[in-house]
Amino acid sequence: MNRRPRDGHTDWCGQDHRCGLGEHRSDEIVVDVAGLSRAVLVRVRTASGREHAEVRVRVALASSDLAARRQLVGLLGDLRHAVTRAALTAQPRPGRAGR
Repeated sequence: MNRRPRDGHTDWCGQDHRCGLGEHRSDEIVVDVAGLSRAVLVRVRTASGREHAEVRVRVALASSDLAARRQLVGLLGDLRHAVTRAALTAQPRPGRAGR
């Protein structure tokens, strides 16, 4: 559910100090692979009503510069794919509006 009570908060909103300047922010969702990587996702509704996913990712890099660069290239490719897929999913498909 995504209701807006009188105070403007939603069901998913953290309803505390994270909400300010017209934004509403959810609790953090954390995916942690001990010592190797961590991702943090926060749902955000801006003052204009637009909703976003804010994602922070931390990945341990190899000690060799060449290997680290390869990891970064792979990571950027994967992120590009994920962001593109999410953006396309948000677009209504012709003939399916309102479903």
